[in-house]
Amino acid sequence: MARAQFDRNEVLDKAIALFWQHGYSASSMQQVVKATGLQPGSIYLAFGNKEGLFREALERYSQKSLARIRETIDGAPSIGAGICRIFENNIEASLEQNYCSCFLVKTQLELAAENNDLHELAAKQLQGIEALFQSYLEQESDAELGRQRAISIMLHIFGMRVYGYQRDSAERILQGLRAGLPWLPWGP
Repeated sequence: MARAQFDRNEVLDKAIALFWQHGYSASSMQQVVKATGLQPGSIYLAFGNKEGLFREALERYSQKSLARIRETIDGAPSIGAGICRIFENNIEASLEQNYCSCFLVKTQLELAAENNDLHELAAKQLQGIEALFQSYLEQESDAELGRQRAISIMLHIFGMRVYGYQRDSAERILQGLRAGLPWLPWGP
């Protein structure tokens, strides 16, 4: 059988956009074919099935998210300032006309009742993000405080990603973050 002649990451990015917007269950194979530009046979050969493509899309999204978090924190004057910048970036994203919450959070919400392998994969990816925050926070505090603060960050991320769907919510989100995470060095 011939090797696939396409850019795998480009296809995954197109699949992320589709699944992120419509969710796993609401995305038909016909939509996947249209979004990726691949024929059904190529999708099955390269990814196994829609679930395999979705699985790889979740993993790619997660890796890109981890890289973005590292880049933001590493480029900030302090870990706390970097975390504040991540929250500010998320608030800015909520202002976009076609705002779409975090792909991992949306997947958790969509598949929670099914509690299947895809739900577990999204949970595992979110745990990886929490672990990354914890590893940074432990550089400035003891392990237990770093763990607690990482959990708090994730709770706030989950909340703000859903709250962001409300119109004109940016200022309320920022107020809630400042009240809920007073240990971060929020600017004026």
